[in-house]
Amino acid sequence: MGMLSASASLGTIMLWDVEDGLIQVDKYLYNSENWIKAGAVLAIGMLTSSVHDDTDAAKALLTEYIADSNPAIVKLAAICGLGIAYAGTNREDILDLLLPIVSDTDITIDLSSIAALSAGLVAIGTGNGDVSPVILQAMMERTDTELSHKYARFMALGLSLLFLGTQDTYDTIRETLKAVTHPIGKQAAVLMQVCAYAGTGNVLEVQKMLHLCAEHLGEKDDQLAQAFAVLGVGMIAMGEGVGSEMALRTFDHLMHYGEPYVRRTVPLAMALVCASNPVVGVLDTLNKFSHDNDKAVATSAIFAMGMVGAGTNNARLAQLLRQLATYYHKDADLLFIVRIAQGLLHMGKGTMTINPYHHDRSLLSHTALAGLLVPIVAMINAEKLIMTDSHFLLYFLVRAMYPRFLITFNEELENVSADVRVGQAVDAVGQVGRPKNITGFQTHETPVLLAHSERAELATDKYIPLTNTLEGFVILTKNPDYQEDEEGA
Repeated sequence: MGMLSASASLGTIMLWDVEDGLIQVDKYLYNSENWIKAGAVLAIGMLTSSVHDDTDAAKALLTEYIADSNPAIVKLAAICGLGIAYAGTNREDILDLLLPIVSDTDITIDLSSIAALSAGLVAIGTGNGDVSPVILQAMMERTDTELSHKYARFMALGLSLLFLGTQDTYDTIRETLKAVTHPIGKQAAVLMQVCAYAGTGNVLEVQKMLHLCAEHLGEKDDQLAQAFAVLGVGMIAMGEGVGSEMALRTFDHLMHYGEPYVRRTVPLAMALVCASNPVVGVLDTLNKFSHDNDKAVATSAIFAMGMVGAGTNNARLAQLLRQLATYYHKDADLLFIVRIAQGLLHMGKGTMTINPYHHDRSLLSHTALAGLLVPIVAMINAEKLIMTDSHFLLYFLVRAMYPRFLITFNEELENVSADVRVGQAVDAVGQVGRPKNITGFQTHETPVLLAHSERAELATDKYIPLTNTLEGFVILTKNPDYQEDEEGA
C-alpha cells in the first residue's frame, strides 16, 4: 500500500501541470508491481484535477484501467482518479463509466462504494436524478455484512454529496432510505441532511444535529450517524463568523459530556470550521486533545491540527507538532499521523490553502468542501482506514488545495507589479460614509500571499481592478486619469 501512496505522490508534486506531469508518471504505468501501477493511475487523476484540458487526458488514460481485466487495486485507483479529475463537472460520459460499477453486485463492496463516491463528486450539488436511484438501489441489494464493511460509508457520502447545498430538495430520497433496514440507512439520512445545509448557518438544522449528538447510545447501536451529526454542526455553521464561534463553544461541551464516538469526531469538526485558519484558541484546544487517553481522540486531534494549519507555515503549530513527534516516537500509528499533519502544515511551502471559501469568504466551493469531507469521514475510523490500507483517501484533499496568492495582470495577461495594502479584513457592512475595509495593513508589491482573514486593496489609483475582490488572479486596467493628476500636482 505504501508503494501506491508513494507513486501517487507524483500527482501532488506535479499538481496542475498536465503536460510534464503525464511524462513523469508514464513510466510507472508499465511497472509489473500492481501497487505502483495503481499509484500512477491515481496520480493521473490528481494531475488533471481543476484543470480544463482540451485533450481530456484523464478520461482517455483512465478508461482502460476501469475494465474488469485489471487487478482490483488498479481499478480502485482509476475510479478514485476519475472522481478527483472530474469533480463538479456533472459530465454524463464520466457518470456512464462509474454507474455500472456502483450497481454491479458481483464485485466487492469497496469498488462499488468508491465508485458511488466518485459519481457523487462528479455530480456534486446537482441532485442528479440519474445517479441517486442507482446508489439507493445498490444499498438495497447489498447484504448486511457487506453494508457493515468499512468502505460502505462512502456509498452514503456519495449519495449525500449529490445534494450538497441544495437544502430541502432531498425529501423523496430520505423517505426511500427508510426502506434500508441496515444502520447505513440512518447514516446516509443524517449525512444527506448535513450536506444539504452545509455552509447555510441554519440554526434549526444545527439544533437537530445537536439533538442527535446528545443521545446516549449503547455499545451495540450504530454510532456513525452520531459522528456525522457532530460534523454536521461544524459544516452547517462554517459559513459565518458568529455561527463558527458558537459551534466551537458547543464542541467544548460535547468533549466534556459526549459519548466516546462523539469525542473522536469533535476535533475533525473543528478542523472543518477552521480549515487553513490557525486560530490560537483552536490550536490550544486541539493540542490538549492530542494527548488524550483515548488513542482515537488523539489521532483525530493531530490530523485536525494539520488541517487547521494547512499551507500556513504557522511557526507555533510547527513547534507543537515537533513536540508531538517526540512524545509519540514509540507509537508508529500516531507518529504517521503527526508526519501527515506536518506535511499539511508546510503544504506548497506555505503558498496554498484548503479553505473551501473564496471571493472574500463569501462563496463556498462545493468540490473543495467534498475534498475535505472524504479524508475527514475516513478519519472517523482512522484505525481501520487511514492507518491500515486506505491512506490513499487522503489524496482527495487535492480537490481543496488552491494557491492563496494575489497575482495581478494587465489586459494582455502580462504580469504587472502593483502596490497593494494587505491587512486584517474588517466587516464594514452598513456603516456610514467610507469606512476602512482593512486594519493594520502593510504595503507590498504583487504577487503577495493572503492569509485566511486578510484582505487586499490597491494602494494607489494607478490601476483599476476589473473585480471588486482582490484575490487569486486579478486583471488591472490603467487608470486614464491618473497621469493627469500627477502632472497637475
